[in-house]
Amino acid sequence: MTADLNDGETAQVKGSGSSVYTLRNTAGVYSCTCPAWMHQGLPIEKRTCKHLRARRGDEAETARLGSLLQGRPVRTPKVSSAAEGDSGPQASVGEPPLLLAHKWELDVDLAGWWMSEKLDGVRAYWNGQTFVSRLGNAFHAPKWFTAALPPTPLDGELWGGRKKFQRTVGIVKRQDQSEAWKEIRYLIFDAPAQSGPFEARLEHCRSLFPTPGEWAEVHAHEPCRDVTHLREELARVEALGGEGLMMRKPGSAYVAGRSETLLKVKSFHDAEARVIEHSAGTGRHQGRLGALVVELPDGTTFNVGTGFSDREREAPPAIGSVITFRYQELSDIGVPRFPSYVGVRIDLDWAMVKAQAGQAHKKVHGAGTDAAVNAPRSAPAPVRAPAPAPVAAPAPARAPSGSPAPRRYFEFVADGSSKFWEITLDGAQFTVRYGKIGAGGQTTLKTYDTPEQAAREAEKLTQEKMRKGYAEK
Repeated sequence: MTADLNDGETAQVKGSGSSVYTLRNTAGVYSCTCPAWMHQGLPIEKRTCKHLRARRGDEAETARLGSLLQGRPVRTPKVSSAAEGDSGPQASVGEPPLLLAHKWELDVDLAGWWMSEKLDGVRAYWNGQTFVSRLGNAFHAPKWFTAALPPTPLDGELWGGRKKFQRTVGIVKRQDQSEAWKEIRYLIFDAPAQSGPFEARLEHCRSLFPTPGEWAEVHAHEPCRDVTHLREELARVEALGGEGLMMRKPGSAYVAGRSETLLKVKSFHDAEARVIEHSAGTGRHQGRLGALVVELPDGTTFNVGTGFSDREREAPPAIGSVITFRYQELSDIGVPRFPSYVGVRIDLDWAMVKAQAGQAHKKVHGAGTDAAVNAPRSAPAPVRAPAPAPVAAPAPARAPSGSPAPRRYFEFVADGSSKFWEITLDGAQFTVRYGKIGAGGQTTLKTYDTPEQAAREAEKLTQEKMRKGYAEK
C-alpha cells in the first residue's frame, strides 16, 4: 500500500489497457473516475473500487465504509427546559420540529420584518445533545465543536462559507469527527424551546453567545426599512456569492412546519429534482458526466448540464438522489429555462419533495383540483423586473434552410399509431414535447454550449423524425 491521499490530493492510477483514472480525497470522501466507481447506485461517500483498495488498502477501505453504515435516524431524547420557564416545543423521536419557509410572492409588505442572509449550508437542529438533520439523522460533530452549545434546543445552519455548499455537505456527512469540521461554523438563528416572540428568542440566543464563539455564533439580523432596502441588501449579498435573504415576521412564534411568517427572497428560482440518468459528456467532458437527466414531481424530465465542477463531473450524484438546481424562469410548457446544478440534498428525500410540491399546488389552486402539480418554484424574481412578454408569432410551416423555426410540430398517424412530436428552439437549448395526439405528452430539455450547436442538434432530430414518417403540421 502506498501513502494515503491527503484532503484535496489527487493521484493517477493505470487501469486496464491504456486507461488512466484519477483518485481523489475531498473532505474524506474518496472517489475514482473509473466506470466501476462512477456507475454504482450508491451515495458517493459509500462507494469504493479496486483502485481505491489498491491505493489505501483493504483494511482502510473496509474501516471507512463500515463506519458509514453506523449512521441511522437518531431518536432525539426529550429535552427538558423547565428550569428556564419556557413552554415551547420539545424535541422528540424522529424528525425535529423545524420552522420552514415559504417563498416571497411579492404579495407581502416586508417593511419592519427581520432580514438576514440566506445561508448556503446544511440546516441543523441542536437538540441539546447532538445535531439533527431535517430527516432525523445525526451529524457527528466533534466534541470540541459542540462543547460551548447549551443543553437546550437551537435552530441554525452548519456553514462552510459562500459557494462552499458541496464542501460543507462532504464534511458534515462524515462520521469520524474529522478535523475538517474546523472549516465549519454553526450560525444560530432561533431557539425553538423558548416561548415568546421572535425578538425574545433571538435575544435569548444572543445571551448565550454575546460574542462569536470559536465554532458558533448568532446569525446577524436587521430590520428591513422598505423594498429599496431589501433590494440593496439582496444585491449586496448576491454580489458576495450569497444565496439570498430570509425574512422573519416581527413578533412571530416558532411553529413546526411551513409558515408564512418566514419567507425567502432570491433573484433566481430554485427547485428540487430526482436524478434518473447520467448523460455522457463529449469534447472536454469526454469520459465523464455531460449532464444529469432529472425529473420533477410532475414527471417533467430535462437535462441539467451546467454548474458542475470537474470533480462533480468525475463523481456525479447517484441515480435516485435528490438535487437542487437553479433556473431563471419556466418556459410556456413548464420546463425550467437555463437550469444550473447547485448540489445534492441530504436533508430531503423524494417523498418529501413530492409532498411539498403537492402542498404548493393546493396553495395556488385550492384543494381538490385535478390539475397537474407544478413542481418548480416559479415565484417572480423580486429584484429583476420581468421583461414584457413577447407576442408569440405563429411558427412557420417550414423553416428556411439553415435557419430552424423557433417551434415545429409533427404528427405520425399510421399502423394504429397516433403520435405527435414538437421541438422548440430557444437560444442554446431546445425543448422536445412528445406523446399521443390529444394528450399533454412528456417534455425533455437539452442544453448546449452555444446556440449554433443547439440549432444543429435540433435539426438532426427533426430530420430523423421526418425520415421515420412524421409529417409537419
